[in-house]
Amino acid sequence: MKKELEQRIQVLSTLVTRMQLAGQLGLSYDGDRDLYDILGYKADLTYNDFYLQWKRQDIAKAIINRPISTTWRGPLQILEVDDAEVTPFEKAWEELATTLKIKSKFIALDRFTGLGRYGVLFFGFNDVQSSTQFETAVQGTNNRLLYVRALNEVDCQVVEYEEDVRNERYGSPKIYSVTLKNAQGASETMRVHHTRILHVVDSPVENDHFGTPRLEAVYNRLQDLEKLTGGSAEMFWRGARPGYNAKVDPEYTLSTEDEDALEEQIEQFEHNLKRIFYNEGVSLETLAQQVSDPKNHVDVQIQMISAETGIPKRILTGSERGELSSGQDADEWNAFIQTRREEFAELLIVRPFIDVCIKYGVLPKPTANEGIYSVAWQDLFSISEKDKIEVGGKRTEALTKYAAQPEAHLVVPPQAFFEMFLGLTPDQVTLIAQMREEALKEEMKRQEQDDNDMFDEEDEDEPEEDDEIIEEDDTEE
Repeated sequence: MKKELEQRIQVLSTLVTRMQLAGQLGLSYDGDRDLYDILGYKADLTYNDFYLQWKRQDIAKAIINRPISTTWRGPLQILEVDDAEVTPFEKAWEELATTLKIKSKFIALDRFTGLGRYGVLFFGFNDVQSSTQFETAVQGTNNRLLYVRALNEVDCQVVEYEEDVRNERYGSPKIYSVTLKNAQGASETMRVHHTRILHVVDSPVENDHFGTPRLEAVYNRLQDLEKLTGGSAEMFWRGARPGYNAKVDPEYTLSTEDEDALEEQIEQFEHNLKRIFYNEGVSLETLAQQVSDPKNHVDVQIQMISAETGIPKRILTGSERGELSSGQDADEWNAFIQTRREEFAELLIVRPFIDVCIKYGVLPKPTANEGIYSVAWQDLFSISEKDKIEVGGKRTEALTKYAAQPEAHLVVPPQAFFEMFLGLTPDQVTLIAQMREEALKEEMKRQEQDDNDMFDEEDEDEPEEDDEIIEEDDTEE
């Protein structure tokens, strides 16, 4: 109890330090000007701030969701060998992934990791009989995984760290306080040993256990977008419809009844669909409209968000959902996702999860290829069927023009034309040469067979010499 209290004090001290640092954000002129206070920015941000921003704002949701949806797009295959044979390890993984919907858990973990400083997967092994036993370490190599839960940093808090300097996990989380909620809203909090937790961090700075929320660096820009888009809507509501200035004729006396009637008409004009005034002695003059286009201001904020997150502007705003009009944006985006797959999703989520399952007997150990397995993702750089048809048509047209020139091969050899002008890879060029050679051999064999068949037919048509002699003898007799 004393150790836990000391660690809680240590955590509290760290939080206080972070709040003090946050209080210095936006200060200029030796602290005389606080930009964050003037502009209405919140200095100290928590998980709930990021979660609510993601839940309610479109661009915030796109920043979190679009890289995640593209990263995990397509089938997730774990292969022990490259051939068609299905090994026991591969079969066990497919059954586990299908039964427990592992991929959806990975996606939720990725989202929680991005919204907060870390996210976790909680392993529900069958080695416990009550919730109090979750505090013990997982034992044995013949366990079964009953369920997996993805949790955020609020529902899974570190309450105890490893203090043994001789332990390889010195300074790492040892015990977590986990809160599990059911569909009815009821919850249960329990202490959980680190062997039952997969702790994932994105972009760590101070240590390996706490990362940087993906919305933190652009949070102010998201607030600015709220001001611009919300303010422009309010500006249009107030300024697009013209205001009116009522002038009473100096010679006309406006009675109390007339004032009440005029006020009622104005209320109906303002809040209902009525657009006609009936009045006497009062003239209405239209005021100038005051509406400006916020597009340029919004573009500046989007551009800055795109620069920090690495998400191309067109993809962030959803203007290229169907077909990318910018090949450069597509290539940059695919390269970004490929790096994210290799350095984050595979390295920090998929492989650690599989290794835990192998360690505790949920999955069998890979036996082929010295126990090495690979993670197969959907190809990001493959082109669509429509693009394949268009590219094939252009290549065919270029090849037709090349073949129509009798001396074209003297200027550009066929292999160079295939690689430099048609954009084929050396392996594809080699395959074409092999297929062409085989086709020529088949054509020569067919031609030789046709010649042999023709000679055989000629031999059958010619009479034999013995038959001719016998016929002559018969004639003489």
